[in-house]
Amino acid sequence: MAKLNTPLINELLVSVCQHPDFEAWRHKGKVPTGTIKELCEPLKTDPRFVEQPLRFYTSAINTVSYTYKSWLKLQKRLQLQLERKTHWLEMFKSDAELIEESEGTLDSIRNKASEILAQLTPKSTNIEKHKKGYLDKNPKKSKDDKSLVLVLFDAYDNTEDTLTRSAISYLIKNGCKVTDKEEDAEKFIKRQRKLEIQIQRLTEQLEARIPKGRDLTDDEWQKNLILATDQVPKNEAEAKSWQNALLRKSNSVPFPVTYETSEDMIWSKNEKGRICVRFGGIREHTFEIYCDNRQLHWFKRFLSDQEVKKNSKNQHTSSLFTLRSGRISWQEGQGKGEPWNIHHLTLYCTVDTRLWTAEGTKLVAEEKAEEIAKIITKTKEKGQLNNNQLAFIKRKNTTLARINNTYPRPSKPLYKGQSHILLGVSLGLEKPATVAVVDMISGKVLTYRSIKQLLDNNYRLLNRRRQQKKALSHKRKVAQTQAAPNQYGDSELGEYIDRLLAKEIVAIAQKYSAGSIALPKLEGMREQINSEIQAKAEEKCPESIEAQKKYAKQYRRSVNQWSYGRLIENINSQAAQAGIVIEETKQCVKGSPQDKAKEIALAAYKSRNKS
Repeated sequence: MAKLNTPLINELLVSVCQHPDFEAWRHKGKVPTGTIKELCEPLKTDPRFVEQPLRFYTSAINTVSYTYKSWLKLQKRLQLQLERKTHWLEMFKSDAELIEESEGTLDSIRNKASEILAQLTPKSTNIEKHKKGYLDKNPKKSKDDKSLVLVLFDAYDNTEDTLTRSAISYLIKNGCKVTDKEEDAEKFIKRQRKLEIQIQRLTEQLEARIPKGRDLTDDEWQKNLILATDQVPKNEAEAKSWQNALLRKSNSVPFPVTYETSEDMIWSKNEKGRICVRFGGIREHTFEIYCDNRQLHWFKRFLSDQEVKKNSKNQHTSSLFTLRSGRISWQEGQGKGEPWNIHHLTLYCTVDTRLWTAEGTKLVAEEKAEEIAKIITKTKEKGQLNNNQLAFIKRKNTTLARINNTYPRPSKPLYKGQSHILLGVSLGLEKPATVAVVDMISGKVLTYRSIKQLLDNNYRLLNRRRQQKKALSHKRKVAQTQAAPNQYGDSELGEYIDRLLAKEIVAIAQKYSAGSIALPKLEGMREQINSEIQAKAEEKCPESIEAQKKYAKQYRRSVNQWSYGRLIENINSQAAQAGIVIEETKQCVKGSPQDKAKEIALAAYKSRNKS
């Protein structure tokens, strides 16, 4: 993993970004299927990477594929934001420039803007096909104003009339309103500069974020040190890049090895009665499983599934194994000595929780049988089949014949909630999660739960977590001023709190027989948080903009942003185990956390009925 596999992954990461078609892939947002496998083929005979198990080569290909899949998706989103902000910068002009461009007067522009406002209404909008990011958004804009902005952008692109274009630019610049006030030149320049800085930052992010490997030997760090010692940087940007490279903490553990199929892991018991596992490609090594009691029952199930399949002489199918995939990874430790003594191996397993019970297994078997039947039908429709296709159909028919031979599993009725009862969860800065259970037939809220009620006796952990975040933030600031490494680790307390919240939210859903849990979409969450802070600032300092900015800055320091993605992931995981459906919708900007939670439930129910 350290001497062969990780260097192979590093080489593949470089090979992809140096490929002649890389820019085309970057623009499309994906690497063509099979490309990374083709790049890996010649490396299998390279002396630096030979003598690895075939499974390790497959794992390296999958790791690089996953890395670039997520990276390119992020790049595509950043590129879209950059294009839209650049487009808005081209439209963003002062009143004097608009007058010159339209060859008219400010009154004629205002009159035309009034005509456009009268013609265009938010009802004519189809905002689902649009993405966010056109302009430096004003959190005070209403939902209807934002809809109108999207319509105006379309209208601007679809007209060549200079007066109409100037009027549209005037409207968007002034919050979709016609105003009699004279434009403040100083404020205009500040807004323009702010937009230019945003474009500059997006451009830098697009250029700098190339996936990097893991330098286990510190060779790259030593090269950068020699470079910075022997040469003079050409400019400030190059000096900054050298400094970042030297201060960046290198990863001291190798890349994990993934096992995509459950049969690549062989389970057994040793003479001591301890559960053991062997992995495909390195079956000469047997590993003992050390875990807590809360995980032990899963490993017993993995062993039981394989024993049933083996004793039945393969009359069962591995497609119904509770274990779906696994990953061997090194968990970083601290201390002195050999790396294999400091760090320790960890096995991460992916399971299908529905396969824990007999009822859930039956449901999965029906789904898989239907899917396999469709695949067989589509393959046969191709006409004359070659030997590989015939062998593929034979394997699928064998699986189809065995899929009804279910494994001996405990019986537990599937969760059946009432479809008209929804549990809505709102996310916020000061209160990470708030719950509202709503009966859609009566329109009444059955119960609310604040963050304090959700955590109950564990609420003190939330304050402890915030204190930890403050302390780490202070350490990073001190390190930055001293030009010292500032990549401080983080405790697992936040993740533990997320698990507690997710567990309680699912328990409440079960208590009230909720048919589904409605969660907010993370897209636009930053705007939600900024709106929340702005509303608090305006409430505290209604008469002074400067005081509002100062209060907002202090408030951000006192209440650190939560990892909403991690929280939603935990809720998804807990809900899947309980068999509760998850729905997603946008969270409204205004209102209390309780009102937002209620609106999320209502919006999810309306969206469900529309579809």
